[in-house]
Amino acid sequence: MSIQEEEQAIIEEFSVFEDWMDKYEYIIELGKSLEIINECEKIEENLIRGCQSRVWLSSRFEDGRIFFSADSDAIITKGIIALLVRVYNGRTPKEILSSDFSFVGKIGLKENLSPTRANGLVSMINQIRNYALAYSVK
Repeated sequence: MSIQEEEQAIIEEFSVFEDWMDKYEYIIELGKSLEIINECEKIEENLIRGCQSRVWLSSRFEDGRIFFSADSDAIITKGIIALLVRVYNGRTPKEILSSDFSFVGKIGLKENLSPTRANGLVSMINQIRNYALAYSVK
């Protein structure tokens, strides 16, 4: 499935819910499904700056693709990073750098978060892009 297809699937999943409280519940459920990160990856170097809560995002580069692992100490934030990992995990740096992350706006996520969580979302997206940029020169 391409990034665009994965994004479209998420947009469709979110369109089922009319109320943002239901969407938040769904985001929390997504966070619960996030694969457990190794405790050894919960280090300062993997903390995303700009997030209200603590969010760790680590990556490994294998066979030309980037694989992410993530966690957060806040349930909503964990769901948000789980959404991003779902879309961008296992992609090439070029695919990630070519993405406009527009699905975030299409599901209304950024507009329905507190300002500090919205800033954290931007920081998560920037970190994913930074990993892709770093791996693209390898």
